[in-house]
Amino acid sequence: MTALTPDRAGDAGSGSSQSGRALSVHRHRSRSRRLIDWGVILLVVLLGTVLLRTYVVQSFYIPSGSMLPTLQIGDRIIVNKLAYKFGNPQRGDIVVFARPPLENQNYPDLVKRIVGLPGETISSQGGQLYIDGKLLKEPWLPPGPQDYTGALQENDPHPQFDLPGPVKIPPGEYYVMGDNRTNSQDSRFFGPIPKSLIVGKAVAVVWPLSQFKGL
Repeated sequence: MTALTPDRAGDAGSGSSQSGRALSVHRHRSRSRRLIDWGVILLVVLLGTVLLRTYVVQSFYIPSGSMLPTLQIGDRIIVNKLAYKFGNPQRGDIVVFARPPLENQNYPDLVKRIVGLPGETISSQGGQLYIDGKLLKEPWLPPGPQDYTGALQENDPHPQFDLPGPVKIPPGEYYVMGDNRTNSQDSRFFGPIPKSLIVGKAVAVVWPLSQFKGL
């Protein structure tokens, strides 16, 4: 009688085939897992960017010369949107705010400097600002009196840039002006702005790099 022995070669071939299929499945699962991981990472980064821009910081482009010489046309600034969540704006702060109802420019947001606080009376005399009758020191401006009278332009409803004062600033509102006093439509035209319109505090110029500075 002839004894039958197992086909070792056949068993080895079958095992190799099964091992290869298992390795292929493992690689496919690993590739799918990596794609899912990267998808989750990208989603988190995108969500974080949107939340950061919406609630924390945002960049703004300066389209006009109303804040010269502090801000140049074409500058990009970073605005801290949390600056006034737990505190109030201070005099001298440069702020970005939503366009007030009486402002006729097409920009959705404006940038100006706070010069008058709630409850104060602001006025001008001899090219200088006064707060409650006391001279306001403005180190952010060139030295000397400012010329508050601007040239009348065609179809311009504002013949001059004088301060129609004295102006009593209502509670919860702020008087804002551009540093370029003869070329800035600001609270002299649309009045004090409520805190609710303020988007945030400008903290730095970040572009162009040659103009990088804190504010």
